[in-house]
Amino acid sequence: MLLQRFLIRLLTMLITLFGVAVVVFVVIRVAPGDPIAMMLPPGATDADIARLRALYGLDKTIVQQFFIWLSGVARGDFGTSISLRQEVLGLVFNRLPATLELAIVALVMAVALGGTTAIIGARERGTAVEAGIDIASGAALSIPDFLWGLVLILLFGVLVPIFDISGRVSPQLDLPFVTQFYLFESLLRLRLDLTWDLLKHMLMPAVALALPLAAIISQLLKQSLKEILDLDYVVLARVKGFSETQVILREALKNAALPTLTLVGVQFTFLIGGTVIVERLFSYEGLGNMAIDAVINRDLPLIQGIVLVFALLFVLINLSVDMMYALLNPRLRHG
Repeated sequence: MLLQRFLIRLLTMLITLFGVAVVVFVVIRVAPGDPIAMMLPPGATDADIARLRALYGLDKTIVQQFFIWLSGVARGDFGTSISLRQEVLGLVFNRLPATLELAIVALVMAVALGGTTAIIGARERGTAVEAGIDIASGAALSIPDFLWGLVLILLFGVLVPIFDISGRVSPQLDLPFVTQFYLFESLLRLRLDLTWDLLKHMLMPAVALALPLAAIISQLLKQSLKEILDLDYVVLARVKGFSETQVILREALKNAALPTLTLVGVQFTFLIGGTVIVERLFSYEGLGNMAIDAVINRDLPLIQGIVLVFALLFVLINLSVDMMYALLNPRLRHG
């Protein structure tokens, strides 16, 4: 049953990626603006334009261009960036680790904050503490991540400048990393000075991304906990003398966390999507920031490559969550 579920999800994933590729390819080509004209200086001749259009395959029909590009992608060749004159796949892999690190740190923050407030809210249900948590969650959820970014820049970049609000790492510490996963590599090397500098740059964009997700996690997990806390086996645990905190952590949390796990997985994809604007706000050198530059420059191969990689991330995360949910839920595993 689990294998069949996996194969169906895998087929759905491939169809989704193909659909995304078709839509993106068509949309960016019918959009106004000529990337070749933007590349050339004023006074370029028609012959220059025609030569570059032929070089990037833009002199062919859209259908021909699509299948040439798709066959290249199947071989691992995503084409050459028009604006940066480099291989698209290399550019994407150079920036993707920065975005993944930012998203993972934001996710850890969201789970820690949302989980903690949910447990406190469930333990203090019906009190002013729970009401305060609900109000804070409502505020965090009602403000989108990019607005949180602007607020954080104003607070901690202008009024109380204690965090770096631009870039990924201080130039004087920009060491020749072996990988592009700067934060994880600095931890492995025990370079705590470098880790702290990276965190100072990453903290504000990560908080901006984490706050709305933390509010969602808090509300859903708290509600699940409150429902489970009234069940007989939990009441029995109280009779046995367990404290309310022990009851929540040892008896209720495991069952209450299952629906939250699914939500976290789905919301993680939205969190990665949110990095596009947040990275731009903080001049963070990730894939999202590069995507905006690619759109501004009408860099068609780079836009296609970035969107396809984002789509691949989304479907892989959803597939992983689906499989984890099936493994944790006996009814799906043996059904």
